[in-house]
Amino acid sequence: MVRVSVVGAKGRMGSHVVDAVNAAPDTQLALALDAGDDLAAITPDNTDVVVEFTVPNVSLGNVLALVKQGVNVVVGTTGWTDDKLAQVKDALAEAPRDNQTVFIAPNFAISAVLADHFAKVAAPYFESAEVIELHHPTKVDAPSGTAIHTAKAIGEARRAAGLGDMPDATQTDGGSRGQVVDGVHVHAVRLRGLNAHEEVLFGNAGEQLVIRADSFDRISFMPGVLLAVRKVASGAYPGLTVGLDHFLDL
Repeated sequence: MVRVSVVGAKGRMGSHVVDAVNAAPDTQLALALDAGDDLAAITPDNTDVVVEFTVPNVSLGNVLALVKQGVNVVVGTTGWTDDKLAQVKDALAEAPRDNQTVFIAPNFAISAVLADHFAKVAAPYFESAEVIELHHPTKVDAPSGTAIHTAKAIGEARRAAGLGDMPDATQTDGGSRGQVVDGVHVHAVRLRGLNAHEEVLFGNAGEQLVIRADSFDRISFMPGVLLAVRKVASGAYPGLTVGLDHFLDL
């Protein structure tokens, strides 16, 4: 049995993780902590993998503390920058146990991970590409980590194919063209009634390709969370890994 502790256990995602861990035949809940609880209670003696679902302004501190305590961490909190990832790598280099793991997922939904993969495959074949992410209005970050990850994948694929900048004759922009991430315009929609959705639009002269992923309920993320827990617990992925695609043989 994989012993799993959950940080952010009373949150919208964390509560679902607690239920998923309790329901799975090969995992058991060790500790369920939330804001105000002492992370020092989590140790390698009682926990194989920690699942961290909190908010961006505390997640880095949580992860660094957990690494220092010698435990492996699966992170679902968004808002990770290159600088924050570098701090995690540095912490892992000083970790008290050999082969400790931190896994960070921009998205745990299998549909979103596949959409991201398909976008990277399609990117070299189209002149234009833009990303639209749509979420509930209580999401604290924009654009989403998933959309940023998708845009970076598109930019990387375009560079590898030797493509230049995308055409855009816009001369005046009050912000409606969105945030530019690695040369790709990313747009964020916040609307009551939505959960988590992403569209990737590709265009050539006379044709368009639309790749869309929809998560209508947070339960859709749980298979991906459990997959990450099992992979991290296996010990086969030491160091920092970003993206569930590494576990899907894509």
